[in-house]
Amino acid sequence: MQRVNLGKAAPELYKAVAELDQLAMQKIKQAKIADGFAHLLKLRASQINQCAFCIRMHSHDALKSGETIDRIVLLDAWRECEYFTEKEQVALILVEEMTLLAVQHFPEQSYQKAREQLSDEEIAAIEWIAIVINAWNRIAIASHYRVAAEQ
Repeated sequence: MQRVNLGKAAPELYKAVAELDQLAMQKIKQAKIADGFAHLLKLRASQINQCAFCIRMHSHDALKSGETIDRIVLLDAWRECEYFTEKEQVALILVEEMTLLAVQHFPEQSYQKAREQLSDEEIAAIEWIAIVINAWNRIAIASHYRVAAEQ
């Protein structure tokens, strides 16, 4: 069944989300978080939400931004490898908790870990990235964006 493409049905709302995304990426830059890692944060939320369109896009974006293939393919198992710094691990926890709010409502222990490793500016930037990518995931999934092998 053909689904309503939310971007085409309400282009003004789609544009507002795109503008919010740009503002969130500005916060990432101001917090001195690498672009490649920002795409990994978006990728991690997209993995949790099972958004194929965003998984593919942010994997490519991460590669273009200098991330290694190893960090990309191991992202889903980041706790089991030594590819991510302690600070990056805390950032990944933040993104995961923001993505899983309905499941566990952001445990205080996770936020405390973030406060120990990250500045207020970094926490805010990471949380805004999580908010925006979760919105994009819902747009792409609800609209059933096509994801097919590239020829």
